[in-house]
Amino acid sequence: MPASLRELRARRASASNIKKITRAMELIAASRIVKAQQRAKAAAPYQAELTRAVSALATFSNVDHPLLTEAERPTRAAVLLITSDRGQAGAYSSTVIREGEQLRELLAGKGLEVVPFLSGRKAAAFYHFRNRPVAGEWSGYSDGPTYADAKAIADGMLEAFNTPTDQGGVDEIHIVYTRFVSMITQRVEVIRLAPLEVIEGEAPPSTDELLPLYDFEPSGERVLEELLPLYVASRIHFCLLQGAASELAARQRAMKSATDNAEDLIQKLTQEANQVRQAGITQEISEIVGGVDALANAGAEND
Repeated sequence: MPASLRELRARRASASNIKKITRAMELIAASRIVKAQQRAKAAAPYQAELTRAVSALATFSNVDHPLLTEAERPTRAAVLLITSDRGQAGAYSSTVIREGEQLRELLAGKGLEVVPFLSGRKAAAFYHFRNRPVAGEWSGYSDGPTYADAKAIADGMLEAFNTPTDQGGVDEIHIVYTRFVSMITQRVEVIRLAPLEVIEGEAPPSTDELLPLYDFEPSGERVLEELLPLYVASRIHFCLLQGAASELAARQRAMKSATDNAEDLIQKLTQEANQVRQAGITQEISEIVGGVDALANAGAEND
């Protein structure tokens, strides 16, 4: 049954309101992306220098630290999923969750029990809906994380790492997050954070590259004890900043697509409304002409 003119106009007005909302959300996301990129870029030099210091200390010293030691028989692994707190960001959160599920299956295939740590309400909703146990969760900052947020996550995960596995601790720490490549491309990546695999930059360092020389006071053990928690927190902070920029880019792209779809729907409903209106006018003209003809024929018969 074809829709009436009133129904079509109501649907067109609703689509127009949706278009205004999605357009506003698109502009808000676009205005925040620049700041998110600047924050991620500003954190990169600190992380790079801290990585070089940890690399030099781990290379030129014989310090025995739990974060640098592989477990002989690992049994439990912590996985941190970094997702968003809000929706309207396309497949941003679902892609991270899907990659986390694949990592879960991979670790389970190696005989490791996965202990989930969640950042963002989307990941929390996914796990709570399936009644899965969660070791820790944080939310409320996905599009603007601070170092304090990263420090809270790092403290919780390091506490689990430093706890024996028979008491609920973990042997490994993995992070699933989204790296911001460009406004068009955001790539989900998985890194193992502990035991530490100290890697500087995107490519492995060349064999002829020399690490900087440092003098550690009071001792290498004490310096490493202080640097490693900072290193872990800085890595998590960098992943959170990358996720924030990726989330805003995904939201802008999703809202632009929604705005374009709303515009197409408005045009389609306008055409249908014009067709229904024209059909109504044509029917009214036909009825008038038919009535005139009927009156003329009746008058001719009376004569």
